[in-house]
Amino acid sequence: MAALRAERWWSPFRQVGAATLLHVDLSPDASREAAAFSRLNCSERERWCRFVHFGARRRFALCRAALRASLCERLGCDNESLSFGEGVHEKPFALVNGSPAPISFNLSHGGNHGLIALADKGRIGVDVEERTHRRDFDRLIEAAFGANEQCALRNARGDGMIHLFFKLWTIKEALIKALGTGLSFDPAEFEAPASMRRGATSAAYRFPQLPSIEWRVNDLGCEAFAAAVVHESGPDFSTLTDADVDRLLSRGRST
Repeated sequence: MAALRAERWWSPFRQVGAATLLHVDLSPDASREAAAFSRLNCSERERWCRFVHFGARRRFALCRAALRASLCERLGCDNESLSFGEGVHEKPFALVNGSPAPISFNLSHGGNHGLIALADKGRIGVDVEERTHRRDFDRLIEAAFGANEQCALRNARGDGMIHLFFKLWTIKEALIKALGTGLSFDPAEFEAPASMRRGATSAAYRFPQLPSIEWRVNDLGCEAFAAAVVHESGPDFSTLTDADVDRLLSRGRST
């Protein structure tokens, strides 16, 4: 534990409404990686072993250990008491001594950067990506974006197109992660808020297939990376159920 405290590789990044964002430094560091691995439980170590590439192992251990430490601090529990369960669509949730904990979380990593999003209420999703030029931009634009998004991307030029691509990509990924649908929901079936395509950094959003639930979308992009966080909003939070998500998915498959 002393080693973990001395080698803390995560730090506060931003507070967005009720959501707390933490940045995780994923650059190679043997002492940090050893401290992170020591915090993992048996099933997490087995999962770590299944990663073929050292980079994937490093990112998993550093992100998971930072998440564990952050959840323990928020929930007031020790590391041994904390475990994870999975919802209907495999979105994880926290357990303390086997009971569901009153907290929402999500994490993402891209390159040497990780982000953890935490909130006491409401579903939450976060995505981070390093901005890199890709040969498959055209294919991804066709496959993952709606007509208005495609038009905006094709009208952008040079670095402007790259920045817009990753802004929209992270927004859509964060929306899907907040829903907890995984790969079941086609990103081309919805579009990011129109105002954010035009430069806004925050907007309210409702899925056309699920208009009763409002989400707050925030662009977190900075010079180092593109990122976005999405948090379920509303006066009472926690209004979205797994049944709502199933209805949304079934509507998407029927169109």
